[in-house]
Amino acid sequence: MTLAPAHPDHLTQRQLELSLWRAANTLRGPVDPGDFKAYVFPVLFYKWISDVYDFHHEQALDDLGEDWSQDLEDDDYQTFVIPEGAHWDDTFEVTKNSGAKLNKALVAIQEANPGKLAGVFGDVNWSNQERIPQPALRSLMQVFDKLTLDPNHVSGDMLGSAYEYLLREFAEASGKKAGEFFTPRHVVHLLVKILDPQENDSVCDPACGSAGMLVETVEAIKQLDGNTRSLFLYGQEQNLTTAGIARMNLYLHGVEDFEIKRGDTFREPKLLDEAGNLRKFDVVIANPPFSLDNWPADTWAKDKYKRALGGIVPPAKKGDWAWIQHMLSVMKPHTGRLGVVMPHGVLFRGGTETAMREWVIENDRLEAVIGLPQNLFYSTTIPVCLLIFRAEKSPDRKERVLFIDARRQFTSSKNQNTLSEVDVDAIDAAYKQGEDLADKEKLSLELIHRDRIREHGYDLNIGRYLQTENAAEADVDAALASLREAQEVMDNARAALDLRLKEAGIDA
Repeated sequence: MTLAPAHPDHLTQRQLELSLWRAANTLRGPVDPGDFKAYVFPVLFYKWISDVYDFHHEQALDDLGEDWSQDLEDDDYQTFVIPEGAHWDDTFEVTKNSGAKLNKALVAIQEANPGKLAGVFGDVNWSNQERIPQPALRSLMQVFDKLTLDPNHVSGDMLGSAYEYLLREFAEASGKKAGEFFTPRHVVHLLVKILDPQENDSVCDPACGSAGMLVETVEAIKQLDGNTRSLFLYGQEQNLTTAGIARMNLYLHGVEDFEIKRGDTFREPKLLDEAGNLRKFDVVIANPPFSLDNWPADTWAKDKYKRALGGIVPPAKKGDWAWIQHMLSVMKPHTGRLGVVMPHGVLFRGGTETAMREWVIENDRLEAVIGLPQNLFYSTTIPVCLLIFRAEKSPDRKERVLFIDARRQFTSSKNQNTLSEVDVDAIDAAYKQGEDLADKEKLSLELIHRDRIREHGYDLNIGRYLQTENAAEADVDAALASLREAQEVMDNARAALDLRLKEAGIDA
């Protein structure tokens, strides 16, 4: 397929995607593919801001005529302010050491839009030619200069979809690092569909990555022909580059009213109310880092926000239940619902994790455990599960937990398994109606009373409750997942020991 010509009147979705991927490939060689996102997204966003600014400037001139003034235009037409000398055209015309000019322009734009764009472009030093040589930067900018990204040439939906396309491509190039910023969209789609966001809901992702889950909630409201502007979207992300990508993602999807805070959700939660307490949300959703080993377990018992529910401190080397505790702490009473992606280990590991499972069962918060197929994620091949919590369950589910084994409900693809729309609908229908409405060889489920869960010592392993061949295999998978986790911990410890011995001059 032919790539889009310079300043085209119209771009197809595929032409736009191929053009953006060609831009990324100009960096191949001097820049590691896993780092493409840190360079490509800021330049894409800069070009988009400039093109949209020009589009609204022409609108203002046509509408206001002799009454035009820069102040009127900025107030009534422009989403972002572009200071003099910081427009794309001003930067593109500089052909020598253009990185220094780009640095200056991006800083000026961030400073001119402090409430909206502070830190959005990340922390790349564009003038460092050892990291991005002048020819590579020039080639990158030349590809974008040939694109016009205003609403006359590219719709918001097209641009948002193209951004998602790049995220997928960068995730594939990043390997295991992809899990830091990207959750496969079919998994996001399933989780959002289960939580069923509605108009006027507040939605929070405390480990938001590139904001894919927040974007999907917007898409869900669109599918209902609802008012997407009625949503209140919030996220927190520790990584500076990823937090910038999240904000760009929302803007490029046409979302302007949101809060993405940068910081450590455990040590410094930033989504607070006016009284300085944790803000509460209708929908809490996340795919947090699995088995985080550097979370502040030593201070959790005295957490000022009282997130150690039941006085329980999860293991120092496994932060999974700490994420769940935080999410439960920010879920609204009565209307709140929560969905989180977790490794299977949270279902059966011992110690304080058993105590935490007891807490959610006895307080009737856990509504469903959904086992998903293996090899759905870039960051791990092990099977994962979705845990669904509700502040208040429906009468038919009180004191019960719905177990769903969807291990075989997937569609095979070249490198990874995926969930097709049929797969997503089957799992969603099973969850909402509490019965198997699809292929019984692919899906099994049962609503289990908590008395039976007590009998099993609050073990939530799916194979304990679904006595099928599928569930038995899932049970084995879960055990293998636990073994892999233990092996990974041992490998990391061995590597640390080898390093210490080397530093001490001891031959291992």
